[in-house]
Amino acid sequence: MVERTSERRKEPEPALTAYEQQMRNDNEKLRKKMLGKVIVKGKDVPWEQGRQGLIRFYVWDENWDEMGTPYWRIFINHIKKHSGKHIHQGGLCIYVLEGKGYSTVDGVRYDWEEDDLIVLPIKPDGVEHQHFNLDPGGNAYWMAFIYMPMQEQAGVEFVQVQDHPDWVSRKAGK
Repeated sequence: MVERTSERRKEPEPALTAYEQQMRNDNEKLRKKMLGKVIVKGKDVPWEQGRQGLIRFYVWDENWDEMGTPYWRIFINHIKKHSGKHIHQGGLCIYVLEGKGYSTVDGVRYDWEEDDLIVLPIKPDGVEHQHFNLDPGGNAYWMAFIYMPMQEQAGVEFVQVQDHPDWVSRKAGK
C-alpha cells in the first residue's frame, strides 16, 4: 500500500483593500517625516545658474523623501544685478537675507532691504515679477518659501518672460 503524504501550505495573505493600502502608505510617509533631515547644510547645497538666477535649492521635489517637512520648495536667490522675469500664480513668501533692492510686481516697484518679507499675491492669471539689486558692488540674497500643495491647488503655471543675463541655454550647445 502506498502511503500518501500531504504538505500543508500557508494560505496566501488576502489582498489589501484600498483603505488598508492607504493607511499603510500614510503611516510610511509619517515614519519618513519623523526620521527626516533636521539640518540641511549649506556646504552640501550647490549654487546653480538657471534661467531665473543663481539659485541654491535647500528643499525641493527631488529631496522630499529625505526631509522631515516635504512638499516645500525652499531656495536662496543671489541677485547680482537682477533676476530673470517670470509669471506664476504667486502665493509665496520671500525673506530678504542681505542687501537692498526692489522687485517689480505686475509693473509696480516695491523697495526692500535686509530683514524684509516680500509676499507675492495669489492671482489666477499670474503675477509677473522680477528682482533687482540696488548696490551693484554688493550682494543681495533672499530666500523663498513655497508650499507646493497650495501652489498646485492654485493651478500654478510658470512662464519665463526674460532669462537671467548669466543664463546660457543648454539647447544652444554653449
